[in-house]
Amino acid sequence: MTQNTPVDTIKRRLRDLRISVTDRCNLRCTYCMPADVFGPDYKFLPRTEILDYEELARLARISATLGVTKLRITGGEPLLRRDLTDFIGMLRGIPGIEDIALTTNGILLPKMAHDLKAAGLDRVTVSLDSLDDETFGQLNGRGVGVKPVLAGIEAAESAGLGPVKVNMVVQRGVNDKDILPMAEHFRGTGQVLRFIEFMDVGNSNGWLMEKVVPSREIKQMIHERWPLETAEANYPGEVARRWQYTDGQGEIGLISSVTNTFCGDCTRARLSAKGELFTCLFASKGTDLREPLRAGKSDNELRAAIENIWRKREDRYSELRNQNTPGLKKAEMSYLGG
Repeated sequence: MTQNTPVDTIKRRLRDLRISVTDRCNLRCTYCMPADVFGPDYKFLPRTEILDYEELARLARISATLGVTKLRITGGEPLLRRDLTDFIGMLRGIPGIEDIALTTNGILLPKMAHDLKAAGLDRVTVSLDSLDDETFGQLNGRGVGVKPVLAGIEAAESAGLGPVKVNMVVQRGVNDKDILPMAEHFRGTGQVLRFIEFMDVGNSNGWLMEKVVPSREIKQMIHERWPLETAEANYPGEVARRWQYTDGQGEIGLISSVTNTFCGDCTRARLSAKGELFTCLFASKGTDLREPLRAGKSDNELRAAIENIWRKREDRYSELRNQNTPGLKKAEMSYLGG
C-alpha cells in the first residue's frame, strides 16, 4: 500500500471502481428492474443528467491515483449506450488500470464482442438465471429465451473476453431447480458459473429471507453430484468463494451475499451514471461528484473529495443485516450498477 492510498474507517483501501454508464436496460429482471415498477411511464435519467464519457473517464483517472486498479462497466445494460468502445479506449489509456471488465445480459454481445476486445476490454460477466426458456423468460420480464444469451457468451469467448463469468441469482421456488442443469452445462467449458444468493438490494424486488437459497446448500447439492474442493481466492477481497471440481472440469463460485458476509475486505466503490459516488451496494444515497465536476473543480480538488468520501466510509451492511434493514430505503441496483 502506497502512502497516497486512502483507507476507510476499518482499514479497507480503494481498489475497484464500478462505473454505471446508463440506468436503462432492455430486460426487466424481477430481482433488479421489475416491470411493474420500471414500466412504460417510468422516468429514466435524461441525457443532460448523465455524465459524458470524458467526465466518467476523468473521474476514473483521478480514482486511479488513489489506488484503483480495476474498473467494471455496468448499467442498467451498458451495451445500450452508444459508442461504448470509445469509452473503453479512454479507460484503457489510464495509468495504473490493470483490468477492465463489463457486466451485461449478453444479448448484444454477438454484434459487439470483437469491437469491445479491440477497444481494450479484458473480460465480461454475463447474467443467466436458468437454461429453461420459460423460467428465464419469466425472470427477465421480457420473455427472452436462453439462446441469445448463450450466443453472447460464445461470442465473448471467441473474441478473447474470457474466461467468461456467468452469474445466476438463485431464488427458492423460482429457479433453484435449475442449479444442477446450469452446473452441468458449464462444467468443462472454461466458463465460471457463479451462484448468487438473492439479495435485498433496492426496494422493489420483493426480497424475502425465505426466498434465499444459502450458498452452503447450493454447494452441497453440486458436491453430491460432482465432488468439489476449495480453491484459493484469486485476490484479496474477492466476493465469490471458489470451488473446483475434483475431476478437473473447472470451477464454480459462490457469492454468499446474505448468509456469509464479505464486508470486511470490500474494496469497491460505485459511480452512478449521473455522477454519484456510492461506497456500498446497499447504500441509500451517494455523494454528488457531477456538480463539482461541471463547476470547474480541478483534478486535485476532485481527488480530495473522493479521498475524503473514502476515508469516512464505514459501510458494512451485510454484517449488520437484520429483520429491519431490508425495509430501509436503498438505491436500486439498476441505478448504481450492481
